[in-house]
Amino acid sequence: MYTLHYSPDTASLGVRMVLQELGVPYRSALIDRDAGALDSPAYRAMQPLGKIPALETPDGPMFETAAMLLYLADKHHALAPAPNHPERAAFLAWLFFTSTNLHPTLLQIFYPERVAGEACVPAVLTQARAQMQMLLSTLETMLARDNPAWFSTEPSVLGYYVGMLMHWLGGMPADHPAHFPTADYPALHARLAALEVRPAAQTIAADEGLGALPFTHPYA
Repeated sequence: MYTLHYSPDTASLGVRMVLQELGVPYRSALIDRDAGALDSPAYRAMQPLGKIPALETPDGPMFETAAMLLYLADKHHALAPAPNHPERAAFLAWLFFTSTNLHPTLLQIFYPERVAGEACVPAVLTQARAQMQMLLSTLETMLARDNPAWFSTEPSVLGYYVGMLMHWLGGMPADHPAHFPTADYPALHARLAALEVRPAAQTIAADEGLGALPFTHPYA
């Protein structure tokens, strides 16, 4: 049995959808952020930075979204190439591309003051937005060229991870620096459109109030 410590519409979203997709026994434990649960000793023992999510597993607690997704895929032999599969190397490269490039750049766009203070917000936003445009174009080029099975219209941990990020990027108003609709990236859009209507995605999206098409038309 897994226990995912989560809060709606946060970085726990992708992990929650993957657990649902796998069909394994798990419990969703809502974090009481207003009561200071993120700073409690019990939570910090699982997630030392006090961020969301944390995952209790039979092998001990985990933090970091990409680590959880990779662990779940390997543990249940699903949603990613196996360690001895010839496409494993490419899958790992793009999983870590997402966790070390896409995800941090998204955070810079949404929280630019954390990078260098309020005085530098305009410069941070300009740089981060240009970086995000480059990263999404790079991902789009790879998908259109390679059509990998590990990020296709079939479910995968990478699909759910990127879908979570695009949920936030595509859900912003057109004049917001974080406005990056999936329609601008046709190969990516096609994959996420197929993924978001799967029962697992629909179940979690409904529970968290994210709309019927959480990846391609967030909050609609």
